[in-house]
Amino acid sequence: MKRVLSSAMAAMHTERANPQDTAAPARPRIDRRSLLAAGAALAAGAGAATVLTREDRPGPAAAPPPPGPVPFHGARQSGVLHRQLPATRLLALDLPAATDRAALRTLLAAASDVLARAADGGLADPRLTGAPPATSLAAIGPALAARLHLPAPAALAELPAFPGDRLDPARSGGDLLLQVSAEQPWTTGILTEHLLAAATAAGATLRWHQAGFLPPAPDGQTPRNLFGFKDGTANPDPADPALWQQDGTVLVYRRIRMDTAAFAALPADGRDLATGRRADTGAPLTGTAEHDDPDIYAKHPDGSYVIPATAHVRLSSPRLDGGARMLRRGWSYDDTPTDRGLLFLAFMPDPALFTRVQTRLAERDALTPFLTHTASAVGWVLPGAREGGALGEGL
Repeated sequence: MKRVLSSAMAAMHTERANPQDTAAPARPRIDRRSLLAAGAALAAGAGAATVLTREDRPGPAAAPPPPGPVPFHGARQSGVLHRQLPATRLLALDLPAATDRAALRTLLAAASDVLARAADGGLADPRLTGAPPATSLAAIGPALAARLHLPAPAALAELPAFPGDRLDPARSGGDLLLQVSAEQPWTTGILTEHLLAAATAAGATLRWHQAGFLPPAPDGQTPRNLFGFKDGTANPDPADPALWQQDGTVLVYRRIRMDTAAFAALPADGRDLATGRRADTGAPLTGTAEHDDPDIYAKHPDGSYVIPATAHVRLSSPRLDGGARMLRRGWSYDDTPTDRGLLFLAFMPDPALFTRVQTRLAERDALTPFLTHTASAVGWVLPGAREGGALGEGL
């Protein structure tokens, strides 16, 4: 390229700045032909440089494929089996005292119709055009199961009262619990509208509802809660047989208000000690990476535990329950500036596991001063619907 430019410059004539002044320095005289030659050389050189740059630079990453459909029909309900989606809505419905099994089947069939059509894009609502897939679940509360003598798990029962509970009855319980989750709250809001219309037509009334969300997080990474810590590390596989009984499971729901300002006022190491993990990486205090197994028995040379005796990670460790684990799903909620927190959902075959864990947490957890449980519910997550069928047909 240098040779090309030199040839072009050589083609330019020179002339004195002032022809009458022989002492004045000569300057190049640029005629049209010379200018065109130089421009062509520059263009050729720039083109070559551009080609080289493009060859050296990797191409743009291919756009990820759009999310595929999430089947509604299957042995187990998608709201448990599928990955956690960023936006969720919970609905609790009550049924009239005179409701029988036939009326319950009618209600479940109406809800199933909405959810099945939403899953395959068949819901006739232009607001859902192009909406990504949604997941759902339906669970029957203990009172309704007992009233109708349903074949629910023997372990299905309301939770006992825990120290510090401030439960609002208007936000708790319910005969039928429904959850829809999607990529966007727009989708869950519209699906809730359709579900509520179908349920009302079938004789149910709304008891409470709650919306939740996840913060943005790179794919595959654990989302954070409003305390800034990763929430959901070390979860079992949703398909783990230990979580299921005859393709059903039990849901425990807790609405937990979080005092984010008071927790943020703690020193950083104090927050880590209270949780038993490091806020930046999510690693346990006994490890270096998020998914390292917390060693709740490791001690410092002075004999004190590396993970303190009151740390959340220690008190919720499966090692204290013979290795039994629950599938945990947490969404944040932000209803008002003074009412923000966590919607905690856990799935297990026997809610006695949750009772044991929550009893330890309520009594000794270092996070307890910053948490208030304001709502609670339990439900039997029904087996999935067969192809072309509805939830609860086996009832």
